[in-house]
This record gives sequence, C-alpha cells and structure tokens, in this order.
Amino acid sequence: MLVVVFRIDRRSGVATYLQIVRQVEQALRMGALEEGDRLPTAAQVAATTKVNPNTTLKAYRELERAGLAEVRQGAGTFVTRTLARPGSDPDWPLRSALTEWMHQARAEGLEGAEVEELFRATYGTVFGAPEG
Repeated sequence: MLVVVFRIDRRSGVATYLQIVRQVEQALRMGALEEGDRLPTAAQVAATTKVNPNTTLKAYRELERAGLAEVRQGAGTFVTRTLARPGSDPDWPLRSALTEWMHQARAEGLEGAEVEELFRATYGTVFGAPEG
C-alpha cells in the first residue's frame, strides 16, 4: 500500500490544508494515488508534519466536497476517483523529456546519486525546498 508523505512549506503563504489538498490532487494526477487507496489518518499526518489533526481533517473534507475522497466511519478516508491524465503515461512529453535528460546525464558520466542530487537541487530552486 502506498503511503502519502505530505511536505508542508510554512513560508509559502498557502494555507496548510490547501497544501495537503493540492498534494493529494497531484498524487491523483500522476497516478501515485488511485481509486480505493486509503489516505493517512489525521494523526499520522500530524506525527510526520507537526500539523494540527484538525487541519488535515479540513483538507479531507475539502477533498470529499470535490468528490475525490470519502470518509468511511471507523475505516478512514479513501480516494473515490482518480485525476490521472496523460502525465502518468510513459509517452507523455514531459516524462519523455525527463527520461531523455536522465539518459544525457548518464552519458555525461553522472552516477545515479549525482543525478538525484542535481534533480533535487533544481527541484528546490523551482518549487522551494521542503521543510523537514
């Protein structure tokens, strides 16, 4: 079972519950979460992110209002539909470009760990470094 790990950026200016909503939506778009998957409990999210459990519950209610999740009393919160799009397809142009970039990095002599570090550094520059 896939476990979603939320990254909260307290300096982003975006409400914490919206960050959780957007991260679930992104996971749904990329196919990392699928219909029927169980989301982490509010207590689990609080333990890993230091976010008040009520904030997570607010995010989950928002996902429920959007028709993306449902709360099953005593069982948890479950994904009710996917937002997967061509991005989860191996032939999607962005995925193909990233694959080509990784092949180029390998051809230039970079090892896997170096490619990962370069990716993380670039990701941090573009999207901001996650707190942790």
